[in-house]
Amino acid sequence: MVCFAACVGISAQPADPPAAAVRMFDGEILNYEGKVNKILHGISVAELTFNSAVDSATNRLVIKSQAVSKGTLLKVFSYSFLQQYESTVDGNKFNILKTTKHDVQKKRVRDSEAVFDYGEKRVRFVETDPKDPTRPPRRIASVITEPVYDMISAIYAVRLQPLSVGKKLEFSVSDSGLLYNVPLTVTAREQQKTIWGKVWCWRVEPDIFGKNRLIERKGSMVIWFVDDARRTPVRAAIKTEYGNFDIKLRSASGVKSS
Repeated sequence: MVCFAACVGISAQPADPPAAAVRMFDGEILNYEGKVNKILHGISVAELTFNSAVDSATNRLVIKSQAVSKGTLLKVFSYSFLQQYESTVDGNKFNILKTTKHDVQKKRVRDSEAVFDYGEKRVRFVETDPKDPTRPPRRIASVITEPVYDMISAIYAVRLQPLSVGKKLEFSVSDSGLLYNVPLTVTAREQQKTIWGKVWCWRVEPDIFGKNRLIERKGSMVIWFVDDARRTPVRAAIKTEYGNFDIKLRSASGVKSS
């Protein structure tokens, strides 16, 4: 699943957002539908939800996200999945603080937690098998430097950046205790059909496929963010050897397009 600082043609780290910026995500709920086009010809195969809230006492943003397969996958391929993430983000620096994950793929189940310690400059990842308590936990520790994001908070970090055609950024993204550099480029400003009608969007292309990348396979990904102050992601297109996937925003609450 589904993942842009200064000058055109220059790669740079994302700028720190204002401490109050994360509050625009408070109470936001985004629902997406995923379709595959290679074999099933546009039939819906998954639903994705992002639910974000801000703890006013700590100014921490908590993003709860879920991706779940729909009946088509089970009927056609006898395959089902459920992925539930909870990302806790420091609202002042927008660094990821903790990621918990519940991952179900058919009968395989894994629970994991990644904790980010910026004093020690280290992330510690632990994965367990709840169906087999006797199985030793899988542990990974990696060195980190600020800023760091997980796969979910990185999408929200892009929304806090000013975008323009040709702009390039590079994000440090942690997944399963390992760190990856993810370059992103704003390649166009174009119109997309959305739940708010046809609106202008930024076309953003993250480089996540290939050797030593987040996904070590051939493929490409494009995300369209609305060209307004909230930069809501309204569509993603993913091309892989297994098929082309189209993910579109189907409903939203706590958010308006302008």
